[in-house]
Amino acid sequence: MKSSRLLYIVLFQFLSVVCQSQYDSLLYDGLQRTYLLHLPSDYSPIEPLPLVIAMHGGFGSGPNLENQSELSIKADEENFIVVYPEGVASPLNIRTWNAGDCCGYSALNEIDDVGFISTLIDSLSDNFAIDTLRIYATGMSNGAFMSYRLACELSDKIAAIAPVAGSMAIDECPPLQSVPIIHFHSYLDSNVPYNGGYGDGVSTHYNPPIDSVLSIWSDINGCTIIQDTLVNDSNYSHVIWNDCDCNAAIEYYITQDGGHSWPGGNQTIIGDPVSNLAATDLMWDFFQEHNLACDETLVISETPAHKKLLKVFPNPTTGTFILVGHKIRRVIVFNNEGKEVFDLEIHPSDMLNLDLAGEPIGNYFVKVQFSDYKEEVVKIVLQ
Repeated sequence: MKSSRLLYIVLFQFLSVVCQSQYDSLLYDGLQRTYLLHLPSDYSPIEPLPLVIAMHGGFGSGPNLENQSELSIKADEENFIVVYPEGVASPLNIRTWNAGDCCGYSALNEIDDVGFISTLIDSLSDNFAIDTLRIYATGMSNGAFMSYRLACELSDKIAAIAPVAGSMAIDECPPLQSVPIIHFHSYLDSNVPYNGGYGDGVSTHYNPPIDSVLSIWSDINGCTIIQDTLVNDSNYSHVIWNDCDCNAAIEYYITQDGGHSWPGGNQTIIGDPVSNLAATDLMWDFFQEHNLACDETLVISETPAHKKLLKVFPNPTTGTFILVGHKIRRVIVFNNEGKEVFDLEIHPSDMLNLDLAGEPIGNYFVKVQFSDYKEEVVKIVLQ
């Protein structure tokens, strides 16, 4: 009886995740590209949420990575959106990503996966409440390689990346701005060896050493504290590069257990055992420290609706909008690039009429300070 009850609970939890996730597709570059979208259980079209782009490994799929990483469960707990895009399938129905020199069918056929991800971001931002300053990328194996390529070529949209069990396979990396990175790997990974070289998997490409990849990114991000070891014990090593441009820190966790797998996740049928390290929890903590504006004060408050100090309407707006709150003292408006549009300091008021007429259409972020020096940040959509 006890085992039956346990089976029911596990099945219920699994179905709860599945019910919140939905398959969809979009046409890009003549191909119907598919993705699995997970909206958190508390999703509201009024509250812009962070977006995590999670890319499967070779032979994988969206549902495969959802189960492997348990990112959808984390999304429900922390209230963010996850999308699991899928690589183009080969004639043998094997999905891969074109991450440069890796991997498989997509790389050989020069599939424009960067363009697809960029278009997917735009499409989701148009249809869902997404905080475009807090869009992040992660991936397993081939998906990790793809995360690095996005950091190189899509740094205007990706606020940070978290590669898992992969490396970088692109020769030129000219990002428009610094990109924070948290990398997860295992010393026991023989598919993508930590020290570099050719792995024992089906892919025949060369894997650059992880230290070399992160040293390159340290130069790109302008870090002055180089490879500071915080932990080095029998379980894992935790190393950081810090004091970087735009707060774009770099970290890696290298475990002594696990293998070519998602640390702390679920082992796949063909995958190695998983490490005890909780990669999904650690990457989410890291993501919350970073946004495209390089300004942590612009992170939109996750305060429950009934406790919010501020109301905004109409939103979206064609220009004018109203702020309602108790003793508003200062209002600073930033555009989608984090540049200040105006800064208004006033005698405390409970209602303000503001106007963005004449500004370009897009997303704006309004930071409001109250007379007691509490703050809230809200997103305004100008149509």
